[in-house]
Amino acid sequence: MEYNNLLLSITDRIALVTINRPKALNAINEELMSELGSLFMEDLPKQDIAGVIITGSGEKAFIAGADITQFPSLDKAGGSEKSRKGHNVFNAIENFHKPVIAAINGFSLGGGNELAMACHMRIAAENARFGQPEVNLGLVPGYGGTQRLTQLVGKAKSMELNLTGDMIKADEAHRIGLVNQVVGVGESVEAARAILQKIATKGPLAVSKAIALVNASVDPKQDGFELEIEYFGECMGSDQCKEGVTAFLEKRKAEFK
Repeated sequence: MEYNNLLLSITDRIALVTINRPKALNAINEELMSELGSLFMEDLPKQDIAGVIITGSGEKAFIAGADITQFPSLDKAGGSEKSRKGHNVFNAIENFHKPVIAAINGFSLGGGNELAMACHMRIAAENARFGQPEVNLGLVPGYGGTQRLTQLVGKAKSMELNLTGDMIKADEAHRIGLVNQVVGVGESVEAARAILQKIATKGPLAVSKAIALVNASVDPKQDGFELEIEYFGECMGSDQCKEGVTAFLEKRKAEFK
């Protein structure tokens, strides 16, 4: 599929997805949201990849939020429909079977921060700024921001950021657990790539199941403990586990297929 708002490249089985609306600080409009949905629900599952990096075009912004110019035409029903579409797309990213890392440069605000939080990990450049400023528009976050932010940083800090709309710097985001690492400006993509290269040496079935299990731990609709028992058995009975155990006992590097 051809994309108008995304750039996609695959190198050494790592997919690099660049949000490419620099003149709008990579703000998420309806077309971009649809393209993200197609990418993660249809296109990337067909690719032989070990992981995905999402970043923003330019150094000013990862994603500066949703495209507010589209808001005046929305009523209650339209707003709910817009929010549900965003939830469906970001849930697909969160539940993607390969690791997805956000490489964050500049502003990560509103819907952009919600996209970053839907990724499995976040690497921030020193110039990154984070926030959920929707209250300044008389809105609440619409793409899972109140829920995922609370899961990541705890209720008190999530309440503060969602109610004040304040931005925080990269070092503060790291301190409270919003991001995994802070690196120099221009280094976030390569730092994310290094993590994915390490993960690519592990058992792919185990990686996929671990993603699902960690997600289940914060999903009230799932019993993560029972699911862990099931997936442990699935992994134990797999050829990948046989290779991993044999390699360990033979003191050699496992060669997973």
